[in-house]
Amino acid sequence: MHIVILVLVEVLIIIGLSRLVGLGFRSIKQPLVIGEIVAGIMLGPSLFGLVAPDLAVSLFPPETIPFLNVLSQVGLIFFMFLIGLELNPKYLSGQLEVAVLTSHVSILVPFSLGTLLAVILYPLVSNASVSFTAFALFLGAAMSITAFPVLVRIITENNLQGTRLGTLALTCAAVDDVTAWCLLAVAIAVARTGDFVGAIPTIIASIVYIGLMLTAGRWFLQRLAKYYLRAGRLSQLLLAGIYMGVVASALITELIGIHLIFGAFLLGAAMPKNEDLVRELAVKTEDFVLIFLLPIFFAYSGLKTQIGLLNRPELWLLCALILGVAIAGKYIGTYVAARVSGISKREASALGWLMNTRGLTELIVLNIGLELGVISPLIFTMLVIMALVTTFMTSPLLEWTYPKKLIRLDVMEPELEAETSAASETSPHAFRILVPVANPSTQKGLVQLAVALAQPAVGIALNYRYPAIVNPLSLIEFEEDYAFESTPVEADRLIAQRRHQLQELINTLEPPETRSCVHPIVRISSNVARETAQIATLEQADLILVGWHRPAFSSNRLGGRVGQMLTTAPVDVAVFVDKGKQQLESLLVPYSANIHDDLVLILALRLLINRETCMLQILQIATNHTREELSYELHTMMEQLPTSVRDRIEIKIVEAPEPIQAVIQASEGVDLTIAGTSRAWGIERQTLGRYTDQLAIQCRSSLLITRRYSQVTAHLASMLPEVSSQEPTLRS
Repeated sequence: MHIVILVLVEVLIIIGLSRLVGLGFRSIKQPLVIGEIVAGIMLGPSLFGLVAPDLAVSLFPPETIPFLNVLSQVGLIFFMFLIGLELNPKYLSGQLEVAVLTSHVSILVPFSLGTLLAVILYPLVSNASVSFTAFALFLGAAMSITAFPVLVRIITENNLQGTRLGTLALTCAAVDDVTAWCLLAVAIAVARTGDFVGAIPTIIASIVYIGLMLTAGRWFLQRLAKYYLRAGRLSQLLLAGIYMGVVASALITELIGIHLIFGAFLLGAAMPKNEDLVRELAVKTEDFVLIFLLPIFFAYSGLKTQIGLLNRPELWLLCALILGVAIAGKYIGTYVAARVSGISKREASALGWLMNTRGLTELIVLNIGLELGVISPLIFTMLVIMALVTTFMTSPLLEWTYPKKLIRLDVMEPELEAETSAASETSPHAFRILVPVANPSTQKGLVQLAVALAQPAVGIALNYRYPAIVNPLSLIEFEEDYAFESTPVEADRLIAQRRHQLQELINTLEPPETRSCVHPIVRISSNVARETAQIATLEQADLILVGWHRPAFSSNRLGGRVGQMLTTAPVDVAVFVDKGKQQLESLLVPYSANIHDDLVLILALRLLINRETCMLQILQIATNHTREELSYELHTMMEQLPTSVRDRIEIKIVEAPEPIQAVIQASEGVDLTIAGTSRAWGIERQTLGRYTDQLAIQCRSSLLITRRYSQVTAHLASMLPEVSSQEPTLRS
């Protein structure tokens, strides 16, 4: 019982630390798996055992290691099943000839370099009990591996799944995955039998079993899929049958003489790729496997990783040599094959970095090699370092080679591309509003306000020389990089679903004539605030109009993502607190003469110009018989307004000891109050404290809070010449 309790304590520590370190790596734009692998290494002799050796022995005594091994092997079996399940034939539908050539060259080159490297390493880090053939095959396989699960998440997170590079990388990785696992199966067979000739019966038996699984096994699994379609759900009985099949297939491949993981992978690959079945099976399986079992595998690997073994400069040089061969082999092989196939230099280079991703798949290969005794703990540690470095470098090198502004050109929706081209032809100064929409079903008021700011109502002027564009931005956030929903096929489904929801929202906007200026953008993101700021820069937005929400872990209503946008976005930002007011006929602007209040007036004047029945009240509050004057720029701008617009503006001066209460009281009879981030209204860009809550809660009308990024007045200036030319229309 003591051992069971100790194992449970170990599991508790492993899961907690893996989540913590994993989230830390996610914050620096690295795959979660890297953090979890590092967490496993931290628990081993490389850190924990070095800093507190006695405590490490007490928490992870040798007698508990077999229990962790069993749990990690179960986790590996079902993880490999998930990998096979995600290996969708759709990935093989694009540029297959190019992908087959590129992927096989990207395996052949590093495999060849790995076997040549084995000539150097074998006498230095191996022993006579291991045949050179087995050692060379394993080292070559370790150099050739691409981590398909990590790569597809990187592609999805960078919104590459709709680009030529993304589809080519997916196809290459899928072909690479199948080929590399076949090579590894041969390497295992050779390692267990001692030479290649002795491995031939094992190889033949493996081929026979693969043939049976892809014929009779697939036929039986298709019958299960038909049963699922009739039932309409994945019952516990059917799920139990599938899990039994996973374990049985794993046992068969182990008995054949390769490894447990191949049987599980093969069953997943043979499963019918019915979207609903695959989605439900993955969702039911992945949480327990990825959150509970897989971190135990990382910890088990970390306990065997001893960085302290690299205790001499020459060993670090060997480690650097392994790393250099691994990177160069994959990159050069991929780059040359892609260029021969007609791929551009930039895309070929980006593909080379993507194929260098090794991650968890590499760790699986290394553990098999260590378990079979083919590689020593020293070479195991060197190769773990290689796996970490090659995976860690992928995202920054991809961003350097293929930046987001180029991705944007490749994934831009056809409608948006046509509209943007048309707008560019008429004017380079189109006024663009970016509207983050988290839930299309509840944020109609936000988009409707953006349309009102962008376009004039019917009867005023529908042919502005300077067009306005509203981009509802819906970011589908993936917090994990393992989740099935973050695979490209599932991500495309979610994007299409979200786009349909946004189109339904657009179809409800009034008046119908203004809908033509609304063009939704849907993207995948791991950080909504950061991605919104990047898209605002790429799309050259003039304003981000974001809905107000209360953060889950803060009492501050302008905290969380909204607070991040207010603080970091390199464009003007406005936060809309929707109180359900359907009309925009009366506006209130409290004015305290700062750049943020200038933005307030600019937005208010846009509404005033666009809606001929709209009235604006500018409220100036005098405290101790002092009041602020309009800025020179705003005063000049207002003088340029047509008489029909100026006649609808009222400047009201009141004396009040509490400016916030005066604003709240004045908001009683208006539809929308627009306030800048000003100390006078208790809204400060840095503090965003309790006064913001007071105004948001007590304001009687809907509220728009603005934050100015640039002091250059541009939002209204582009409209003024056109408005002036429309003076007769405005007066009619």
